[in-house]
Amino acid sequence: MQLSFWTYEGPPHVGAMRVAAAMRDVHYVLHAPQGDTYADLLFTMIERRASRPPVTYTTFRARDLGADTASLFKDAVRDAYARFRPQALLVGASCTAELIQDDPGGLARALGLPVPVVALELPAYQRKENWGAAETFYQLVRACAGPPGPRPARPAGVLPCCNLLGPASLGFRHRDDVTEIAGLLAGLGIGVNVVAPLDASPADLARLRDADFNVVLYPEIADTAARWLERSFGQPTVRTVPIGVAATRAFIAEIAAVAGVDPEGSLRTDECRLPWFSRSVDSTYLTGKRVFVFGDATHAIAAARIADGELGFDVVGLGSYSREFARDLRAAAAELGLDPLITDDMAEVEARIVALQPELVLGTQMERHVAKRLGIPCAVISAPVHVQDFPARRAPQMGFEGANVLFDTCVQPLMMGLEEHLLTMFREDFEFRDDAPPSHLGAAAPPPPPTMSQPLSASSLRWAPEAERELGKVPFFVRGKARRNTERFAAERGLSAITVETLYDAKAHFAH
Repeated sequence: MQLSFWTYEGPPHVGAMRVAAAMRDVHYVLHAPQGDTYADLLFTMIERRASRPPVTYTTFRARDLGADTASLFKDAVRDAYARFRPQALLVGASCTAELIQDDPGGLARALGLPVPVVALELPAYQRKENWGAAETFYQLVRACAGPPGPRPARPAGVLPCCNLLGPASLGFRHRDDVTEIAGLLAGLGIGVNVVAPLDASPADLARLRDADFNVVLYPEIADTAARWLERSFGQPTVRTVPIGVAATRAFIAEIAAVAGVDPEGSLRTDECRLPWFSRSVDSTYLTGKRVFVFGDATHAIAAARIADGELGFDVVGLGSYSREFARDLRAAAAELGLDPLITDDMAEVEARIVALQPELVLGTQMERHVAKRLGIPCAVISAPVHVQDFPARRAPQMGFEGANVLFDTCVQPLMMGLEEHLLTMFREDFEFRDDAPPSHLGAAAPPPPPTMSQPLSASSLRWAPEAERELGKVPFFVRGKARRNTERFAAERGLSAITVETLYDAKAHFAH
């Protein structure tokens, strides 16, 4: 086991809490010691929920280990059912309580409660949060959706409908995505039967079989359940994730083919401003910007494709902490000619960022901290996120409006620094100086560490102090490219030191 000072995913019981907290009339009894109740803060403080999640903890203490912790758990289950009267009860153990092997499922079923009891066996030392959420949702669907069997045909004249699967609590813009996709479906004449797990009850899960097909919005959470529904009820599954203009158009086309409707009216992108904005004069200086992307597999793959194909960036790195979807990430990286980074070690991600020297980072809240420390613009495009990424306004990632939001998300960190042009235009003015940091990164932003100044292939090159000062006069948004070109120029000529003359020779060489 590796000690982590920060982690992309919590243990699997946190994933189970995300599903329970997203649903209605579900309660989760968690066998856990004091100290494992910290997860409440994720929902009340970060997601800004008006109520605490529907979880009861046994909160046994050290002195209880010498007594009967099984009885303690059964009492907690009885009390939780009597108090909350849920339609379904989840029971399980936290990573610490798993070690005492009290069998929460067997203990709860022995009580004979008049509601479905779903026992969660979540191997805390082999799996993590997203897997725990997927397994919890799958087990709830199996318990509530009814016995497998063929569905009756849709009566003539009745509009087709689908289930939207995957949105959950603590998800990155999940609630806004559901609103956006429901509007797209309405434009196609398709109804939404059930959205789950977000805002669904066990009674709603019993109606999943009534839909004509399922839409998997977030594979990390819904893929396992969708495959079971496909096998059990013969429901087709739409798996295209509608993030970005091209993916949204592909999503509409796939939906139309499955539902048998005409997609032409919904394929119009008049309300989507990303294509025009990305071709406008204001965006031309962004073309070719070096971008590093990291996050959960769904959002990282989508962000990389949008950055490359719709914004004209140069994607130099792509990675994810979603090991269960490593194959999908490797395929996406191969399309871009990249070596994928699949890790849940934040230090490895930081090392890759340092080595690649991107001009923009698209990642999680952890990459935001790394980029701030390195002085690189950053935008958050994936969970894990912090409170500022649960805005009061609508800010979807999916659909055509989501493409508009993504354009702003990716471009604004770069556009905010345009005032640094003034440092070049008014360099002799007393109010400006060469060592002034980019204002949009904070007045106290520390200088990049030494390793940022040299790519790994040019680590033996030495910059003369006067050359470093001259490089500092180059506008910040092309300074990285100027440094890389100069080091490449010097390395090709076998130089061991870079002087001012080398800098100007390299500039003249690459200008032709």
